[in-house]
Amino acid sequence: MVAILAATAAVTVPFQDCDPMGVTWHGNYLRYFEEARRALFTQIDYGYQQMQQSGYAWPIIDLKIRYPHPTTVDQQLLVKAELLEWQHRLRIRYQVHDADTGKRLVKGETVQVAVAIANGEMCLQSPAILQQKLAPWLD
Repeated sequence: MVAILAATAAVTVPFQDCDPMGVTWHGNYLRYFEEARRALFTQIDYGYQQMQQSGYAWPIIDLKIRYPHPTTVDQQLLVKAELLEWQHRLRIRYQVHDADTGKRLVKGETVQVAVAIANGEMCLQSPAILQQKLAPWLD
């Protein structure tokens, strides 16, 4: 599936993210995905404060991740987030690459839905504000 837009974040694996073997603990990749997702939303001027101000939260309801190759302490990574779907949910694909070699190390995907903050109800379609923010990329 072709991405609507994409953003990349640089991440250096910190010491505290690794297990005693020096390999990144699997749960920390979610933070790396978050850095790329934040860059993606910043690109369309719909960061977390703007989401809240517009009356919507976007919780993750599904997560998939695969770890074909480990990362290690002080490794330089490029984490790419690509928006694949937006009409009824946000589906974002992630790829983690070694910054020096370009080798893909980890991949994943999240699904998020809009929830109206006022009543806590899940929306059956993405709110109009998201379409407005994405308009330049939807042509």
